[in-house]
Amino acid sequence: MERFTVTVFCGSSPGFDPIYVDAARAVGTAIGRAGMNLVYGGGHVGLMGTVADAAVAAGAHVTGVIPRALQAREAVNHNIAELVIVDTMHERKMMMADRADAFLALPGGPGTLEELTEQWTWAQLGIHTKPVGLLNIDGYFDPLLAFVANMRDRGFTHPRYTDMLVVATEADEALARLRDYVPPAHSEASPGAEMTGALSLPVRP
Repeated sequence: MERFTVTVFCGSSPGFDPIYVDAARAVGTAIGRAGMNLVYGGGHVGLMGTVADAAVAAGAHVTGVIPRALQAREAVNHNIAELVIVDTMHERKMMMADRADAFLALPGGPGTLEELTEQWTWAQLGIHTKPVGLLNIDGYFDPLLAFVANMRDRGFTHPRYTDMLVVATEADEALARLRDYVPPAHSEASPGAEMTGALSLPVRP
């Protein structure tokens, strides 16, 4: 039986508050202790390096995926089991997505936000049925979650899709909920068409 693999998106910066580094360390440790694999961006700086080092120390198989252009900037992590060097960011994201059973975002910057929302969008569109979660450390993602609720309340996405996001504040809770995730029923309509009511297509289990 293959081990459950979590792809983690997080900052190449540690942030100003040590609480973020502590959370990244807790996630890596929890992944290893749960017998899971980690896939991440391959760097050895910021929260990326922290989560990878903690996962290695806890016995996880860790795969890093990094574009050639970022090798020097993100200081490639040579302590991991597998390092894959690709040519483009698109290849990096596709490989990280293909290898994942679940996605978890920790605090980070624009790149983390883009990776998180891309996988959430793909789940909405039925491109995959993998869980997408975020670790809301010290309310870091509160503004994003408020914006997501605003999308729902103003009719730009269905509650089914906002409810897809797995939100947790502790590492063990996040991993348990990602592992036990059951995707919602899939609509034949696109998310936009479903909200307008322009199509009346069945929802299949």
